[in-house]
Amino acid sequence: MKEYKYKINGNDYTVAIDNIEGDMAHIQVNGVPYDVQLPEQPKAAPAVKRVAVSETTVAAAPKPAARKAATAAAGDYVIESPLPGVIKDIFVKVGQQVKASDVVCILEAMKMGNEIHAGKDGVVKSIEVSKEDSVLEGNTIMIIG
Repeated sequence: MKEYKYKINGNDYTVAIDNIEGDMAHIQVNGVPYDVQLPEQPKAAPAVKRVAVSETTVAAAPKPAARKAATAAAGDYVIESPLPGVIKDIFVKVGQQVKASDVVCILEAMKMGNEIHAGKDGVVKSIEVSKEDSVLEGNTIMIIG
């Protein structure tokens, strides 16, 4: 038997649940017995069948972006990720000359490859990400000097 104590409108009540049979509960309130019909309970959701998945079918989660300190000096152009995604390819190297319209990397977001352009003529000063890194919107990808 489970017993509960309640205070309702300043009055103390002791409620004891003797047993429950189907939709009927046999209880006592301050020692007075009652049979209480319980509301219909929602049906339980069907059991979820768990299926083993082989390791070869599970895609590896992208590794997080390296957290290098961006060293942008005055006049440098910082290429930031326009949206969250995964760096799928990088087409430039540090020290390489680029034009503003050059595609420097591909950012995959929502299964779409997005070309990221240099945005400024100059030299690649640093690359802050690696292939397969996850980036968030606003993360530094590269610095062009």
